Amino acid sequence: MGLTILLGMFAAGLLLGIPVAFAMAISAIAAFLYEGFPLLIAFQRMSSGITVFSLLAIPFFIFAGELMLHGGIAARLVKFASTLVGHLRGGLASVNIFSSMLFGGISGSAVADISALGSLLIPVMKEKGYRGDYAVNVTVTSSIAGVVIPPSHNMIIYSVAAGGGISISQLFLAGVVPGLLMCICLAIAAYIIAVKHKYPSEAFPGLRAVLLSAVSAVPGLITAVIIIGGVLSGVFTVTESGAFGAIYALLLTAFVYRSLSWDSFRIAVINSVRTTAMVMILIGAANAFGYLLALYQVPAVLSSFLLSISENPYMIILMINIMLLLLGMIMDMAALILICTPIFLPIAVATGMDPIQFGIMMLMNLGLGLCTPPVGVCLFVGCAVGKVPIQDAIRSIWPFYLAILLALLLVIYLPVISMGLPGLIGS
Repeated sequence: MGLTILLGMFAAGLLLGIPVAFAMAISAIAAFLYEGFPLLIAFQRMSSGITVFSLLAIPFFIFAGELMLHGGIAARLVKFASTLVGHLRGGLASVNIFSSMLFGGISGSAVADISALGSLLIPVMKEKGYRGDYAVNVTVTSSIAGVVIPPSHNMIIYSVAAGGGISISQLFLAGVVPGLLMCICLAIAAYIIAVKHKYPSEAFPGLRAVLLSAVSAVPGLITAVIIIGGVLSGVFTVTESGAFGAIYALLLTAFVYRSLSWDSFRIAVINSVRTTAMVMILIGAANAFGYLLALYQVPAVLSSFLLSISENPYMIILMINIMLLLLGMIMDMAALILICTPIFLPIAVATGMDPIQFGIMMLMNLGLGLCTPPVGVCLFVGCAVGKVPIQDAIRSIWPFYLAILLALLLVIYLPVISMGLPGLIGS
């Protein structure tokens, strides 16, 4: 009965439109009361979920991304990508995708990617003769690169949800190749559509323009080098690297580029505080929710259920992915990482999958959920930025879904894609 109360109230909260964090907290408190536990235990579980040292990296990552969004670094990265690939057929789509790869690897946020690059590129693409839904779809689906390519605060959340025993630096390394692969698949899909619709290409600006744009963009890209390189070299912890990355981004945008105004700084701070608060509340609520799932032995029951259907490891992993895809359509990504990791990770490990590979698979899978209705926050933001009706975007987005699914399948069934770089550098 306790499990019914927990899941029933959670589902009811989602249907009523209550934010996921509060729906989890309310349902967890109700289950604690039903079991006769003191409320103090519920709040202890919530507070213990957010008193994890590595979580301090999240506000630093978010703040660094906001500074780059409002400090002009995104525009320089777009210009750099434009000089490299803008001369291809449908070149602005490739610019969009590879700008997402560059900026996403710094901001670590799909929504920040859409906000920054979408506001820059979607109007330009429409002005150049691209259909609005095409411009939005390219922007929305390529934003997932920010989830997979390091540094990503979702990787920190996954590590915490897995019990803290998974190396964040190894996760960072594991996300590089899958992120590149996904962007390449999306670029191929965008190119095929561009050829079909005879979208224009830009003139090649020349090697001198490429060099100048690279020089302008490199200082911004160094932010990712500081964060990732500091962790991999052992010079910084993840939290310290995030702090140094945020300081560097502030100094760069304020004193080198001189593109960060006081109003932009204020907006960056407010957005960072708001996003951090939302993430921390979610983590705390999910910790109490997950405690009850473990108490009711949900992971063990679900594991037995999947194994009763099939003992084939490939089939089990496929079923897990289908469940994640369906859940990703209706729930927030961070919440699903926190809820599903303790449930599905032991099953995946039992099939022989490495926890790091599983983490990258989960991030790519749930990243796709950010672009799918009915709760695709990236799809909604992209359509709002591009002023395109959601139904128009959904009708033509399926080739990009297929591109991401292809990259996901390759990551699932070719472990070397995600595990090759960690094995090479970590060995």
